[in-house]
Amino acid sequence: MWALRRTGNPLRVRAHQALSARGCSNLEVILNADAKNVEEHHEGDCQKLDCCHQPKPLVCQPSFSSGRFMWSRGFSSQAGASSGDKQDELEEGFSDLEVPPEAHKKDLDLTSDESSDEDTIDAIGLSEVEADAKPEEPIKKSQSTLLKALLESPRVDVAGAVKKWLNDGNTLDRSELFYVLLILRRRKLYIKALQLLEYVEESELFDLGERDYASRVDLVAKTHSIYKAEKYIENVPASHRGEIVYRTLLANCVAIANVKKAEQVFNKMKDLGFPVSVFSCNQLLLLYKRVDKKKLGDVLTMMEKENVKPSLFTYKLLVDTKGAARDIEDMEKVIQAMQADGIEPDLLIQATIARHYIFGGYREKAEAILEQMVGDDINENRSACKFVLPLIWKVCEANARLDECMSAIEAFGKLGDVEKAEEIFENMFKTWKTLSFKYYNAMLRVYANKKLFDKGKELAKRMGDDGCRLGPSTLDSLVKLYSDAGEVEKADSVLHKLSYNNKIKPLYSTYMMLLDSYSKKGDVHNAEKLFSKVRQMGYTGRIRQYQLLLEAYLNAKTPPYGFKERMKADDIFPNRAVASLLAATDPFNRKNAMSELLD
Repeated sequence: MWALRRTGNPLRVRAHQALSARGCSNLEVILNADAKNVEEHHEGDCQKLDCCHQPKPLVCQPSFSSGRFMWSRGFSSQAGASSGDKQDELEEGFSDLEVPPEAHKKDLDLTSDESSDEDTIDAIGLSEVEADAKPEEPIKKSQSTLLKALLESPRVDVAGAVKKWLNDGNTLDRSELFYVLLILRRRKLYIKALQLLEYVEESELFDLGERDYASRVDLVAKTHSIYKAEKYIENVPASHRGEIVYRTLLANCVAIANVKKAEQVFNKMKDLGFPVSVFSCNQLLLLYKRVDKKKLGDVLTMMEKENVKPSLFTYKLLVDTKGAARDIEDMEKVIQAMQADGIEPDLLIQATIARHYIFGGYREKAEAILEQMVGDDINENRSACKFVLPLIWKVCEANARLDECMSAIEAFGKLGDVEKAEEIFENMFKTWKTLSFKYYNAMLRVYANKKLFDKGKELAKRMGDDGCRLGPSTLDSLVKLYSDAGEVEKADSVLHKLSYNNKIKPLYSTYMMLLDSYSKKGDVHNAEKLFSKVRQMGYTGRIRQYQLLLEAYLNAKTPPYGFKERMKADDIFPNRAVASLLAATDPFNRKNAMSELLD
């Protein structure tokens, strides 16, 4: 297997020696991680729901006879296996990523908050459309006067800005439209992107196709709700109400971890006669990876039955799931199945495997993959830098790129080397005069994770002075800073004021972080207020918030009268952890009296 293969190639040997000489200090820190190192890793990365706090023993699982899915039964049997600890019980009831998510951007060491607009871009085929409409000479950001006009326009007057741009003698073609939409999406200016599409549709500037309508479905879901997006689909002409439109809605249901709605949309797609696609199956895998790993095997079985061939992303999800469960043996079976399907791992999946080897204590296997990622000449393989940067930073430092710098800040932050992260951050201003808010956020997140309150507060003020745009990830870091410093009410105030003034929808994980703080204090009054706010923001159908609210009542030694009825009215059914809390807080349940549990 490629992950285990060692080579005697002299060039590779020299590369290995160079890696050891240049980055051995950081490599040693990671590869020799003791229990404390691993614990710190999880504390810095624990927003991923599949990140376990304790390594689990290797388990050999029975197999299907099919070669491609021979390991799939292991996902249904092992996924929910638990030693019974509180964390595993709690995870069974989760309905959210980092993740986003934040998870999120991505689920594979993907940051959660900036989650995955790429999923929906793939769903609607925006990249394909952009390629079809691509002019002979690519549009540059500085050349798009429409983009400049929209970026400078008030959020409420996109239509006015487009009209003025057209009245100035400009003409809008599809290539520029899709380019502008793509840039607005990347900047998360979804409201402006939606208003642009609405104007194009209402003005009948183009004949719209299914991908145009799917793009609008996506933007309605992001700016309003999946329910309004579903309502909009009813107005889409029947000839354009195809699989792309519905899978876009599915991707948005998965993005907010709405299990019930995602399953409804998937079943509706089958009822409408759409073929089961690998994209839709991947969305279900991504969803169940977050909320109910026991169902992963069911999806794989369905893929086998429907003859849906796994994609690279399918294998990324499965490799990360097995690796996070510390089931290295089955992780390697997934890798073997991937290679049998003729799919070669990209840098992201190699980095994911290396990470799981590192924290599983498989030093030689981790080194072998890192060597393969770096290759014989690191200068010819710069794309690998962002994944193994903590190990080879000195190679890149003299001529570092923006994305490499941000990866280095995050990596050294996780290693606990805050001074090095700060040094890289400050040096960036020597090369680039102005920086995007995301680079400030990377440094702010380091301070938040290391509970450096004063430094984080100072950086937040600096962001304001430098005119940085605030986003959900900024709010998340600020709330963490204040909460960890014991200033929970201040964290709540900061969250409310900044989200309201800047029209930001905070991440679900941000609310849960704050709700958890109130819960531990037994502050039922503020926990109930925040619980109501979470529902107002559209975060419904998730059991985590009910669990934390119940814990607030438990810690306050106050009976939560009518709580079962509240859950039933909200169509929420308790898992084991919530059921035990309901029993513990029931004043009429003498057998499981609250005082006994607290004692």
